[in-house]
Amino acid sequence: MKNIAVLVSGGGTNLQALIDAEHDGKIPNGKISLVIASKDGVYALERAKTNNIPSMVIPRKEYADVASYTRAVTDALIEAKADIVVYAGFMTILDSHITEAFPYKMVNVHPALIPSFCGKGYYGLHVHEEALKRGVKLSGATVHFVTEECDGGPIILQKAVEVKNGDTPETLQKRIMEQAEWKILPEAVRLLCEDKVTVKDGIAVVEE
Repeated sequence: MKNIAVLVSGGGTNLQALIDAEHDGKIPNGKISLVIASKDGVYALERAKTNNIPSMVIPRKEYADVASYTRAVTDALIEAKADIVVYAGFMTILDSHITEAFPYKMVNVHPALIPSFCGKGYYGLHVHEEALKRGVKLSGATVHFVTEECDGGPIILQKAVEVKNGDTPETLQKRIMEQAEWKILPEAVRLLCEDKVTVKDGIAVVEE
């Protein structure tokens, strides 16, 4: 049984998708053992409490720089014996100290089809605003490994979602969450817990 640690910064809808998947037996080889929030008072912490999942707050604002904050988060994950780390709406970009500690053990869900609309500055509604500006007909979500390059790690799973006439960033965000993010994030975590994802020449290979 692998220990899954989830990093959050907000409401925790992706955390809830993981909790629901675990409860439904869809992640048989994994257990959410820790939730770490980057600030106090976020609803994701309530979700953890409701489901009896240990949680802690490591406030970003209390650390002078990214390096010291990264060390604090990394130390907490090591102490918790985390096997897999999931970025679920975690809004802080950490440095290479954590990727070296958890090589190809950390995943993030991004609300677009990488390599479109990704990288620094592309988060939350900004992603959907840009997609609508470009008039794309398909968007979606990507689960990828976290590496030193923002949104640049090997892609594990992707799912496309139709962009509809009259969409706003908010309606597109909701559809992508419901139809893509909440489905492929638990699936990717399941695959990792079953050791079914390997990286060869910088590309993630998923066993069927």
